[in-house]
Amino acid sequence: MLKSARKQDKDAEGRMPLAEHLRELRNRLLKSVLAIAVAVIVAAFFQKEIFEFLMKPILDSVGCKNGVTTMDNGKPCADMTTNGLLSPFTIALKVALMAGVIGAAPVWLYQLWAFVAPGLHKNEKRYSLAFVAAGVPLFLAGAWLAYAILPQTASIMLGFTPDDVKNLLPLDDFLDLITRMVIVFGLAFELPLLLIALNMTGVITGSRMLGWWRGMIVGLTAFAAIATPGGEPISMLLLAGPLAVLYFIAVGISLLNDKRRRRKDPDAELDDDEASELDLTPEPVNASVPEQSDGGRSQSQRLNGYDDVT
Repeated sequence: MLKSARKQDKDAEGRMPLAEHLRELRNRLLKSVLAIAVAVIVAAFFQKEIFEFLMKPILDSVGCKNGVTTMDNGKPCADMTTNGLLSPFTIALKVALMAGVIGAAPVWLYQLWAFVAPGLHKNEKRYSLAFVAAGVPLFLAGAWLAYAILPQTASIMLGFTPDDVKNLLPLDDFLDLITRMVIVFGLAFELPLLLIALNMTGVITGSRMLGWWRGMIVGLTAFAAIATPGGEPISMLLLAGPLAVLYFIAVGISLLNDKRRRRKDPDAELDDDEASELDLTPEPVNASVPEQSDGGRSQSQRLNGYDDVT
């Protein structure tokens, strides 16, 4: 009984040995994989509708009609093709897998935060639901951005096609591209939550993040250039711009959290080997001295200097 109570106290403060951390990580990953598997199974029944939803903007943008090599506006187009007997099955599996990862985002985002939460104080663990409530819309916003800029990117890439050359775009390649973009863009939009989590755990401060703003702008621009397949300026700005705004929002929230932490504990940001500042302001001294009783001594004894009992 004593051992169980001691274990509960230890877990309440988030302290556990390495084996317990690894076991908890395994359990969190297992729950996330199970949630994704269930979402994939459900999405498999609607894979045709999901596939049509994914294909509509790209077909409207660069899809060939009537067998010609160019569209009505004179721009090159492409025909979607499949290759091999198993290709339709693999395409359906990829569509269901991508939809499952997006559909199960609330579960695996919560499991991610729950793994980090033991390192927080009790009054900071209540932000777990807020983390998921903000993480899911951010992930979906990044996925939608990838879905929105892909037709424009495809149109730019196909613009390099020589005259009178027919483009054949394999569906496998297209789904690989859109899956990679959706996942990368969605995870990139989780950057502010990662920074806020690091700030809450005391790893970095808001002022330090603010000092990184020049390097972060350059890094986010480079990341946008790599993540967007076309590499053209418009797609880069469409990704780098929102990421920069989210970064500064995270910095602002971290600065407010640091201010709140300093108000509650002025020594919270000190290193282990750093001494806190001492308050050397002298306190006011009361000038009045209380009268002391003469202990019943006579006036002659006081005059002769007999102040103490002899």
